[in-house]
Amino acid sequence: MTYKPSRDLKVIKGLEELSDTLNSLIRGRLWLQVMMGLFLGVGVGILLGPTVGWVEPSKAKTISDWLALPGQIFLAVIQMIVVPLIFASIISGIASSESLERLKRVGLAALAFFVLTTTVSILIGISLAQSIQPGSYIDASLLNGSNGAPSPAADPLALNTFNGDHSLPERIIDLIPRNPLNSILNMEMLQVVVFAIILGIAMVAMRRSEALPLLQLLASLQQVCMTIVKGAMWLAPIAVFGLTAQLSAQVGLGTLAGMTVYMGTVILGLLLLLVMYLILVVLLTGMSPWRFLSAVRSVQLLAFSTSSSAAVMPLAMKVAEEDLKVKPSVAQFVIPLGATINMNGTALYQGVATLFLAQVFGINLDSGALTLLVVTAVAASIGSPATPGVGIVILSMILTSVGVPLAGVGLLLGVDRILDMCRTAVNVTGDLVATLFIDRRIDRQPVSGEAPPAPKDL
Repeated sequence: MTYKPSRDLKVIKGLEELSDTLNSLIRGRLWLQVMMGLFLGVGVGILLGPTVGWVEPSKAKTISDWLALPGQIFLAVIQMIVVPLIFASIISGIASSESLERLKRVGLAALAFFVLTTTVSILIGISLAQSIQPGSYIDASLLNGSNGAPSPAADPLALNTFNGDHSLPERIIDLIPRNPLNSILNMEMLQVVVFAIILGIAMVAMRRSEALPLLQLLASLQQVCMTIVKGAMWLAPIAVFGLTAQLSAQVGLGTLAGMTVYMGTVILGLLLLLVMYLILVVLLTGMSPWRFLSAVRSVQLLAFSTSSSAAVMPLAMKVAEEDLKVKPSVAQFVIPLGATINMNGTALYQGVATLFLAQVFGINLDSGALTLLVVTAVAASIGSPATPGVGIVILSMILTSVGVPLAGVGLLLGVDRILDMCRTAVNVTGDLVATLFIDRRIDRQPVSGEAPPAPKDL
């Protein structure tokens, strides 16, 4: 073969240019890095798992646990700062409001948006489950030996939060933390949010000079937390790879195949919910749905990978302020609030799962039971912690309230993590849609006696 140096140099130069192009595409694009980690993790997990069987189960577990270590460190770091970040962000967001009247309007609008969309979400889930009848594709004998225990990934604090022994008035009273420090230590997020809202409202009512020292302290605390988050984001693609590999190695493809119709029903409902959000974005804000999806894709992918709304809350605030051009005061108030009480994807999943298990057991839920299902799911979703696996714990309470045996929960555990990833991505999308809507349609409207705010350059 004749050596052709010029041709070889051209090939080498072309490969170098291609490498530089790929590096420039990947560098600075967190969503692309996360997606690469996601697909690589699935591939490695399938090779390690029972589907392929190249590695012994004990060795596969050890390898997958080590692969998941960066992901566990990433989640631990985020969990470490999520309480002070929520606390500082909500108070700063509220205290930056010009008046109590504007604050009341923004807060009521956010609460109404969350409750309304959560109700619509579970109605979508119930309608799909009644139309598709996923439970008719499952043999009830699969439930033999199922103990119905809650998912080990679920937050044990959720068991106390949703204890059926408490009456509704007692639950309302429990929202006010008698010992705020204890609520912070136990990561009782809803109580922390209520405490932060009360402090923020009080600071709005105070003279600005009196509230300024605490505001400056909280602003510094917020910046410290965001600096930690910025450092942790370097681990995000590796974390996604490891967590996905561990999940794929544990579950395998065989377990997923038997629950295909049930999973498809939940995912179809979540897609319909996502379409509803995009329609709201167009109708309420005038933004193109493609522009919105392009702006929030990094948040969606990270939420899908971590299954935790709280874990992606710092990134969601950053995207809302920098990419969606939302006022910091609105983003810092609505997104932490939404991460705590806005669980639309979870509500939809609970509706589908409850009807699915009722169909498996041959239980017919009448209109009264369906109404109770809607009310219970909305209330439970609003108060659920933003942690992985808590949906199973809430589902156990809902099943008890409508008379469906808890033995069916064991059937759902094998695929719950995958569905948890999907519904978390939809949950954080709802938070960003609410933030965008309130910034464009509610916060910019002048209150009585105020001049209209200047339009923001987009």
